[in-house]
Amino acid sequence: CLALLFVMTYSSSCKKQQTLTVGGVLKFSVDTLKFDTVFTAAGSFTTGLLIYNNQSSPVVLSSVRLQAGNTSYFHLNVDGFQGNNVSNIHIAPHDSVYVFATVNIDPTNKTTPFIISDQLIATLNGKDFSVVFTAYGQNAHYIVRDSLIGVNNWDTVLPYVVLHQCVVGPSTTLNIPARARVYMHQDARFFVYGTMNVCPGSQLASDSVVFQGDRLDRVYFGYLGFPGEWGGFYVVNGGTCNLNNAVLKNCGGSTPYYNYSIQPAAVEVDSGGKLLMTNTIIKNSIGHGIFSFQGNVTATNCLIEDCGGEALAVVLGGKDSFNSCTFANYSTSSISHLNNPTVGIVNWLQISQTEYIYSNLNAVLRNCIVWGSLDSELVCDTSGSPAGTQAYLQFDHCLLKKGKQTETFVQMNACFNQDPLFKDPTKDNFHIPATSPAVGKGVTAYEPIYDLDWNARLYSTGGYDVGCYQHSN
Repeated sequence: CLALLFVMTYSSSCKKQQTLTVGGVLKFSVDTLKFDTVFTAAGSFTTGLLIYNNQSSPVVLSSVRLQAGNTSYFHLNVDGFQGNNVSNIHIAPHDSVYVFATVNIDPTNKTTPFIISDQLIATLNGKDFSVVFTAYGQNAHYIVRDSLIGVNNWDTVLPYVVLHQCVVGPSTTLNIPARARVYMHQDARFFVYGTMNVCPGSQLASDSVVFQGDRLDRVYFGYLGFPGEWGGFYVVNGGTCNLNNAVLKNCGGSTPYYNYSIQPAAVEVDSGGKLLMTNTIIKNSIGHGIFSFQGNVTATNCLIEDCGGEALAVVLGGKDSFNSCTFANYSTSSISHLNNPTVGIVNWLQISQTEYIYSNLNAVLRNCIVWGSLDSELVCDTSGSPAGTQAYLQFDHCLLKKGKQTETFVQMNACFNQDPLFKDPTKDNFHIPATSPAVGKGVTAYEPIYDLDWNARLYSTGGYDVGCYQHSN
């Protein structure tokens, strides 16, 4: 009997375990493999992770690879085998293998994306399991969930990259000088509780501060920018945002921030917040251009164009003044302009199917163009305002695409449904020719000296030009 027991035990211990050939699950030691920013000075950085086999059977990974393959900035070493696509990796039961990854970046290469990312993909029995690789690219000032205090003066030596959010706190000032470079990650947004000044005092088009997404490898995207690449600006109660000579493009994405309900907009101005804009462009927003919720907005010589929502949305009233601005919405390859008008202004908010709340509205658009590809690009409504609610809305010497709708507003010498003859909206060219009906139709007393290009405005027969640009011959 003892001999039989010995034989049975020996046979059992020598029996080869069967490799798992159907199903199975892989686990990684991290959800995201992040590379330290120190590599931006050194040029390379190496870190690693583990792939776990928690099953009671051995497994064979048919492939461990990088999604970008040999074009990736990352390079792999999987269980001692080098390459960005390694096959037949064996993992024993309840065991793991190491994956080491190196990222190589030339910190002086200005075309390198600021945020470098890829995916490690491990395939087990036909099913893919993945983990994200993330690294910082070229040298920059990185703003990562920063809450600023005191006086902050940014510079032009290195670009700024904002990840998650940059909070300009109460009693805090952020000054961004002319020609500064600001790049925003996908979930990035400025929150202004204090004061934010962009390009103060500048009167040169070349001094513009451009706010854009942090993906610089535009060759990968056919040299195109896409709406919603980043969030935008949120001016809260008590905050003041001064945008002069600024460009906000490819923005308007929804970004989370505590319990705030944030609109998809390039700029949202909350009740008690103040936005001052001069010679500023907002374009290619996946949501609204400007969304004012009982806010205080003053804009001069601004262009807001090609937005997925309204270029200008004023909700539940507020105090707003727009002078010599152009609002224009068209459908593009990445934005559909089918439902929302270019400009919508109301002094109410619907809170249920039958209930509305109202607030005071004092809004003036003067020497402005409101245009687009819909039959009507203007929706304004102050009807139903209860007694004691101020509802003042004026369009003074404006060119409006109004359609056949009956809107409630005060109009002064407005031109309706006369095509401004933009030179080429498909190429973001909203300049007007000498034959445009907007030429010479502006009220002179309020016309700024310069247009959006910082060119001197010229007096034409009857007055100055309507819109953000002085006409050219």
